[in-house]
Amino acid sequence: MKYIIYAVDDDESIRDLYKYTFEPTYDCHTFNSAEDMFKALKEVQPHVILMDVMLPGMDGITAVRLIRESYPQIAIIVVSAKGDEINKVRGLDEGADDYLPKPFGVLELVARVKVNLRKLLLANEESSIIECGEIRLNNNEHVVTIAGKIVTFTLKEYNLLKLLMSKVDNVVPREIILNEVWGFEYFGETRTLDMHIKSLRSKIADATSLQYIQTIRGVGYKFITIV
Repeated sequence: MKYIIYAVDDDESIRDLYKYTFEPTYDCHTFNSAEDMFKALKEVQPHVILMDVMLPGMDGITAVRLIRESYPQIAIIVVSAKGDEINKVRGLDEGADDYLPKPFGVLELVARVKVNLRKLLLANEESSIIECGEIRLNNNEHVVTIAGKIVTFTLKEYNLLKLLMSKVDNVVPREIILNEVWGFEYFGETRTLDMHIKSLRSKIADATSLQYIQTIRGVGYKFITIV
């Protein structure tokens, strides 16, 4: 599998440097603006984003905040002028994982990306099994057990359950669920989501008397901790 890198910078020479440095080992896509990057982000999510701060249109700090809100799994490295302490702190406060000062060396650039990819892999390994009460979801084996018994779900039901369990005790808005489970191009009736929730509840109820999924009227759904 090739790791995907998005690099945003309004300097063409730096975009060329990114391409030269990372390809063909990585799948590197460069963008002149944050707006162009967000268009691509709706189609394909990268593993790492290199984000310049001073950009035409939306600035890099704002972009970092928006990325982190919707794509918590992506590693973000803020790239900014050397010694710019304010942007460094602001970027990290908004959710960036790392900071790379300009001008930077190619070896340090590659090293920073590799470090963040390793962190990403470790985080994925740690989150491969999610347990909440009597429900255990093993993402490596794509298996769900409830009260020790294997319960079969459709792919959409499985992805819906995984999303809710990964946000345990937090309300997940309907729009986020539809985007994450059905995709950004999904324009169907939201009734489909309600039907899948109903099916999830039914299958869980067949295995345990505990009710895990709450409806938050007008907002979405919440998977609750049951001790």
